[in-house]
Amino acid sequence: MSANRSVSEEPRLVVNRPERSRLRRTLALTLPVPVVGLVLLLASGHLLMPLDRVVTIEAKMASKRDFFEDPEVQRILMEHGFRVHITNMGSRDIANQDVQGYDVVFPSGQPAADLITNKRAKAGNPVLTYRPFVSPIVLGTYRAYAETLKDAGVAEPQRNGGVGGSPLYYTLNMAKFLTLTADGRRWKNIGIKNHGVENGNKILAQTSNICQANSGGTYLGLVAFVRHGNDAPNGTREAEDLAREIKPLLVEQGLPSAEMAETYLSPNGKSISPIAVFYEHQYLAHQIRHQKAKGGPDTDRVLLYPDTRFVTEPQLVALTKDGERLGRLVTRNHELQSRAVELGFRPRDATADGMSDQLAKFLTDRRIQAPVTSADDTKAVLPSLTVLERMIQIVGDCPEPQKDPK
Repeated sequence: MSANRSVSEEPRLVVNRPERSRLRRTLALTLPVPVVGLVLLLASGHLLMPLDRVVTIEAKMASKRDFFEDPEVQRILMEHGFRVHITNMGSRDIANQDVQGYDVVFPSGQPAADLITNKRAKAGNPVLTYRPFVSPIVLGTYRAYAETLKDAGVAEPQRNGGVGGSPLYYTLNMAKFLTLTADGRRWKNIGIKNHGVENGNKILAQTSNICQANSGGTYLGLVAFVRHGNDAPNGTREAEDLAREIKPLLVEQGLPSAEMAETYLSPNGKSISPIAVFYEHQYLAHQIRHQKAKGGPDTDRVLLYPDTRFVTEPQLVALTKDGERLGRLVTRNHELQSRAVELGFRPRDATADGMSDQLAKFLTDRRIQAPVTSADDTKAVLPSLTVLERMIQIVGDCPEPQKDPK
């Protein structure tokens, strides 16, 4: 495909670079000079920049498209001459497909980004990446299930940070949780009925499709690390054996293609998947919206933070000069960084050892509890890229990578 450049949707004007140059020459010949320099006024009343200063960035993105689809982010980008057109797909699909014709790709984690940058480096292409923010992998659940895990000695509520109310966050003992799954235990076996719920299903965390989504592949790596004695498998044969061993812990209920955050936040989420794997910012953004709309947090939906942690570092990979300009902007611009916090992301300078002061303050100022992670928690290490890819293929029975549509 080719990356077209457009300056607005209303009126819709799609021009690539050569066409735009010809259009400017035509305008210069047929219109008075003052008219050529006028900005476009949309039906919404927003003023856009002059024609030759607004560039449409063609981008492939996974879950971090949440940031670029935010209206306030779009407004700020437009002020700086950017419109971002997003092709949505899973991180591994992004990594395995051709990126010709795109300005940036933004997979949700390091493994997919490494696949892309390694290919570009081998082909002699420039490799420039930008890391504007981070977002940990978390397990979203509902209060009845979190309290049942607490009663079983598998989860522990975090302190509420002085905000008050029932805890929104729990620390999950990953080794004990995975043992429940490996032993075939069901929710009814550990007392879910004591919290007013009837559920005879196996205790299991459900991920997005491991073959497509970074969150699924990262959770696989986390499970492998824990089940391998808090050590990442690196030998191919060893990793293949481990992948077959842990496969039932991840795919017992199938591999949905939809993002689990969308399922979890839907009205029927509780009946579809009591525990779902996704990103922290997706939950925090929901709580921020809920607080604004309802005057208080959603106290039924809570998070489980694995005591063995892995913080994803999404990387925006620039493929063109315009992509580099966008990468520098989202990484350095104060307005965009502040907006990222308002959307639940941790600023890039936040370490994996704790919640950033900026995000914690934003939440507590709005009477929303801020999660706490302990420096004593074990930090998970993913297997090497080649080994992780092989494990993903085994666990997910992954088909050949999807090709770009013609």
